[in-house]
Amino acid sequence: MSPSLQFGKPLASRTTPIPGVVLFDLPVHGDNRGWFKENWQREKMVAAGLADFGPVQNNISFNETAGTTRGIHAEPWDKFISVATGAVFGAWVDLREGSSFGSVFTAVLDPSTAIYIPAGVGNAFQTLADGTAYSYLVNDHWSAQAQHLYTFLNLADPTVNIAWPISLKQAELSEKDRNHPFLSEVVPMKGKMTLVLGANGQLGRALKEFFGADPTVHYATRADLDLAGPEPFADLDFSRYGTVINAAAYTAVDGAQSPSGRAAAWAVNATAVAALARACTEHRITLVQISSDYVFDGTLEIHGEGEPLSPLGVYGQSKAAGDVAAATTPKHFIVRTSWVVGDGNNFVNTMAKLAAKGIKPHVVDDQYGRLSFTVDIAQAIGHLLVTRPSYGIYNVTNTGPAQTWASIAADVYEHLGYARGDVTGTSTAAYFKDKSGIAPRPTHSTLDLAKLEATGHTPLLAQQRLAEYLSAWSEA
Repeated sequence: MSPSLQFGKPLASRTTPIPGVVLFDLPVHGDNRGWFKENWQREKMVAAGLADFGPVQNNISFNETAGTTRGIHAEPWDKFISVATGAVFGAWVDLREGSSFGSVFTAVLDPSTAIYIPAGVGNAFQTLADGTAYSYLVNDHWSAQAQHLYTFLNLADPTVNIAWPISLKQAELSEKDRNHPFLSEVVPMKGKMTLVLGANGQLGRALKEFFGADPTVHYATRADLDLAGPEPFADLDFSRYGTVINAAAYTAVDGAQSPSGRAAAWAVNATAVAALARACTEHRITLVQISSDYVFDGTLEIHGEGEPLSPLGVYGQSKAAGDVAAATTPKHFIVRTSWVVGDGNNFVNTMAKLAAKGIKPHVVDDQYGRLSFTVDIAQAIGHLLVTRPSYGIYNVTNTGPAQTWASIAADVYEHLGYARGDVTGTSTAAYFKDKSGIAPRPTHSTLDLAKLEATGHTPLLAQQRLAEYLSAWSEA
C-alpha cells in the first residue's frame, strides 16, 4: 500500500495547466481488512466535473518493480487513469495542435487519486512501488490499426524536462520508448474536425462566413452527400469529427404535400437525421440539428422549448421526426428557428425585388413571428459550441416584437425608400384561395428566447439586422 494513500477524502476535481486534463481525489474507505473505493461512478464523477466521455474498454497494466517507466504516448481517445495498487509518478504533455502544445503536468497517483486525459495528450508513468497495477478506461476500442494515429514523445526530451523520480538510466523501459522523437520533431496531433452539412444553403453560407478560414471545419454539399439516398453516410469517416452541424434540409413547404415531395421531405428531414444521430452516438459526436417553427400548430402565441410537437403539414411532420431522432444522441443541440433570411431566396429578398419593380403586393397579415437572420443563427450555434450549456433544444431567432409578414414587407419597402402603403395586408385564407397543394401554416411562430439568453447570448434586434441586410442588398 502506498504510504501516501489517504482515506476518507471527498470526491473532488482539480484543474491542471493542460486544457481538459482534470485530476481527481477519490474517496477510499479502509479498515483492518484493506480498502474499497468506487473507481468509476459515472453519475457522481460527471457531477464533480468529469467529461461524460463514454468509456468502452478497461485496461490494466501490472508492473513488477518500482522504476518501470512507460510512455510518452498520445492516443486518439480519452482516458480515465487510476491506480489499483502501489503508486506512480505520472507525466502528461500536451501534444495536440494549438497554443498549449508542449505544456506539461506531473503528479503522483495512488489509489486515492485519478486523472482524466483527453485524446492527444501524451501520457507516461513511472512506478514508485513494486507490484503496481495501473488501470485506465478508454472510450474507443483498441486495435492494431489505430496505432498509426498515435503521437509519441521521448521520455528524456530536454524541452519538457520531466523530473523523473528514478533516473531513466536506472529505470526499466522498452527500447521503443527510448527512441521516440524529441518535441522539435513531433507532428502535433490534430483535433477533431467540425463538419457542416448543407454548406450551399442559406445557413450553410453563413456558417462558412462565421468560421472563416478555420481549417478544422469541413463542408459538405448535396453533391458530396445525397441525404435523400438510401445510405447517405456510407462513405463518411465519422471518426475525424467531433461536431456535425446539420444545416441541410428539404424546405419546400408546399412541395412536401405532393407524393414525391413527401418522400423527399421524409428522406432528408427524418430518415437521414436518424442515420446521422446513430453515427454521432457511436462516435461521441456533438450533433447540431436545425429545427423549425413548423413543428408546432401555432395555437400558442409564444413557443417554448418544452412545448409538445404538433405539426400540421408534411414538412413540419418530417422536421418534427428529425428532432426526435436527433434527440436520441446524447450530445445534441437542436436549434429551433423560424422565418429564415440569409444569402439566397427568402421572403425579404423577394419583397425587395418586388419593390424595385414597382409592384404593390398583397401580403399575409394573420401569421405572426420573428425573422431569423442566418448570421445570427450561426453566431448562436458558435456560442453553444463554445460555452457548452446543457444539451437539448434552444430557440434561436432575432429579438424584438412579433410581426406579421405584411408588416415585415412594409418595413422592407420603407427601408428601400418606398411607401409602406404599397403593401396591402390580406388573410392567409384569401391569399391561398383557389390554390391547390398548399401546406397549412402555423398562425403563431414566435419563439421564446429566454433559454438561449440565460446562456449569455442575446441575438440582435430583427429591425436592426433587417436594416443592415437591406443596406447590403441596395449596394449589391
